[in-house]
Amino acid sequence: MVAKKYVLVIRSEGFPKSSDFKLVEETLPELKENEYLAEAVFLSVDPYMRAYMPSLEPNTTMIGSQVAKIVESKNPDFPVGKYVVGGFGLRSHTIATAETKSELGFNTFLLPHFNNLPLSLALGVLGMPGNTAYFGLLELCQPKPEDTVVVSAAAGAVGSIVGQIAKIKGCTVIGIAGSNEKGKWLTEELGFDYFINYKTQNVEEELRKAAPKGVDCYFDNVGGDISVTVINQMKPFGRVAICGDISSYNATEPAKIISPIRSILFNELKVQGFRVSSWNERWLEGIHKNLRWIIDGKLKYRETITEGFDNIFKAFTEMLQGGNIGKASVKV
Repeated sequence: MVAKKYVLVIRSEGFPKSSDFKLVEETLPELKENEYLAEAVFLSVDPYMRAYMPSLEPNTTMIGSQVAKIVESKNPDFPVGKYVVGGFGLRSHTIATAETKSELGFNTFLLPHFNNLPLSLALGVLGMPGNTAYFGLLELCQPKPEDTVVVSAAAGAVGSIVGQIAKIKGCTVIGIAGSNEKGKWLTEELGFDYFINYKTQNVEEELRKAAPKGVDCYFDNVGGDISVTVINQMKPFGRVAICGDISSYNATEPAKIISPIRSILFNELKVQGFRVSSWNERWLEGIHKNLRWIIDGKLKYRETITEGFDNIFKAFTEMLQGGNIGKASVKV
């Protein structure tokens, strides 16, 4: 079997360039006992991939998750025809075992039954982004009914789920994103109470209008100026879950922002960063809960799917520029 894979040739400086990657072929060996061969069906492109690029060794396979079909197996627990979710990286075929984990610590597992929903959801609302929203909001922010919750990157794979779960819990939800098209989706379809377009509106002024009494919970996907603005308008004992820092991922110089430490100190805020792999042992709990909410009509999703293995770089960079609504994936 000859596999295709994207190799990170050089660590990107600033926004990733196509020359930072190389598409190469690799001849795979015969399967050994307890191994199986997985063929990629859907590949995920996520902001965290850019965040981890500076720590990757050059000339290694680019990290990433995928839904793959088992096409050959010498492991009875992973039979031919079943699907797995694994952090195999951006590659077409992978030899794996039950113990295979991604570089970020995610387990490989057989795809649970999705009630005839698309397999691609295993990379979105019924996968890592959905669990990031589920555990990050409920475990760290611990929203209570009537709390005001702010979500940045609200139309993305994680943010769109965070806001809906907050609504399920009886909260007022304010979403921050970068286009009116996204805002319309958030408010008219997903039930967000307010939308702020950070590209065309003054976030500080609009947030005071939407949350005149202050913010209880902030789910932070972006960092930077937006996060400082939100943190400075939080109520005493507010909670902040720091999920991502996408505003800095492509930066070539240190950010120049006013520190929010004074607000954190005097309002006694609880601020915690997290990695969703910390909940590996409860992984299926989040998937099944989000699946139940989808079936019950309480949780909606949207996907931006790019066709073709050769278009992975295009999908990756468009996602980094906010070109996706909901989860961004590649259909191999």
